[in-house]
Amino acid sequence: MQIDHIFIRVSPGGAEAELLRAFGLSEGSGNTHPGQGTANRRFFFANAFIELLWIADAEEVANAQTRPTMLRERLSAGDTGVASPFGICFRPAVPFATWDYAPAYLPSGMTIGIADAPLSEPMWFSTSAGKAPQHFADDRRQPLDHAAGLGSITSLRCTMPSLTAFSPAALASGIQLAQGDAHLLEISFDHTARGLSKDFRPALPLVFHY
Repeated sequence: MQIDHIFIRVSPGGAEAELLRAFGLSEGSGNTHPGQGTANRRFFFANAFIELLWIADAEEVANAQTRPTMLRERLSAGDTGVASPFGICFRPAVPFATWDYAPAYLPSGMTIGIADAPLSEPMWFSTSAGKAPQHFADDRRQPLDHAAGLGSITSLRCTMPSLTAFSPAALASGIQLAQGDAHLLEISFDHTARGLSKDFRPALPLVFHY
């Protein structure tokens, strides 16, 4: 099981991406998700990518097909702080139970597997069609060279407000889990070979270690 991508809730339009660009990341292509009502800006690395995600269409994100994903609650601006702003997608399969989600923007027959977990945890999901960005076909190629010198995502640490217990999906995820006062995602690159860190708070609940 490998990390395919990570999403982080941002404001509509994803202005927070400019912080990552200023840090020295090369931005890849963004896209919209017809029928799901979301849109993104993305940053790609050799083995996975970071997706800054927001609600682009309030009606679509609340439709009958999308509603069970709870993306509306997770991505809504001005939430109470209970909902985790993160989603972690794995490939190709996961060791926890999921249900199939087939949004309109996916090719026919393709599904996303979503785990049942509380909103206080990241959205745990999987894609059997995922592939490391370094292996994308030429017509899907994305920028992988970054002025900041980051190559591959090598580990994650996710802090969540105090819980009585983590879900089966969280425990099986292989992600380092912690309980704290606020949601925070720490992403390590290249086994933190340089011993450096970058904190993007308060604009993003995100810390890079590299």
